[in-house]
Amino acid sequence: MAQAVAQKMAVEAGLAKQLHFDSAGTHAHHAGERPDPRAETTLSSRGYDAKRIRSRKIVLQDFERFDLILAMDSSNLTDLRRICPPPHLNKVRLFLDFADGITETEVPDPYYGNLAGFDRVLDLCEAGAGGLVKRWGSPNYTL
Repeated sequence: MAQAVAQKMAVEAGLAKQLHFDSAGTHAHHAGERPDPRAETTLSSRGYDAKRIRSRKIVLQDFERFDLILAMDSSNLTDLRRICPPPHLNKVRLFLDFADGITETEVPDPYYGNLAGFDRVLDLCEAGAGGLVKRWGSPNYTL
């Protein structure tokens, strides 16, 4: 969900050529699959497109390739830090560290809940992606 939101926000901010977003998990339970249908429904209801998004597992090259590796919760943050090559540890952070006006630090997994859980996750994704795109577009922003 965060990938679809961030991509659209980057386009709307005129930063599509500078920002590339991808999504990967620390486990490969659903590798190659599309997002949960409830996630697609929720995203579509707010004008986001997730048709080209597919699940994949994070690989070591991701730590080299990307400027930031953002975890949705502390458990995934711990997992990412454990597998991250030491020179890239500064890239690994929590997604909601970029969210303005949000008290939560973690994005909950809505998988075992109802559609309202997906709406809440989308709210958090919009806050996190919005803050990230806003900061990246700022002339004074540094990682």
